[in-house]
Amino acid sequence: MDIVTRHETNSAKETFEIGKRIGESATPGMVYTLVGDLGVGKTVLTQGVAEGLGITGPVSSPTFTVLQVYDEGRIPFYHFDVYRIGDVSEMDEIGYEDYFYGDGICFIEWANLIEEILPEHYTEIVIEKNLEKGFDYRLITMTKK
Repeated sequence: MDIVTRHETNSAKETFEIGKRIGESATPGMVYTLVGDLGVGKTVLTQGVAEGLGITGPVSSPTFTVLQVYDEGRIPFYHFDVYRIGDVSEMDEIGYEDYFYGDGICFIEWANLIEEILPEHYTEIVIEKNLEKGFDYRLITMTKK
């Protein structure tokens, strides 16, 4: 497990810009997992990724639908939020393999709940707050797995 990058941000705009750079450099087949507490900025980062892919419509966390598919960008964007998955077998019903191994990129929030079905290789993005450094401070660490 190697740290790819580590970024410090001090605003939602800066977090969004990191996501945008991820989207601009993304290639088909890439899988990212998002780790972080509620309200830490996972959706803001994801919205940046969408913009970097050329997606112009609204992007929100698919908390109640588990999966949101965006086809309008330069490559498909599959955004999972598996927080409400009760059992990993529910992912089979969604047909997760078509997305994890498909022609787009995947972002998976709360991926720790489905670790046993994650692909062999993916990039983990951890977003952490540190209130001692300010309310809007975030440390974003990307690690290849």
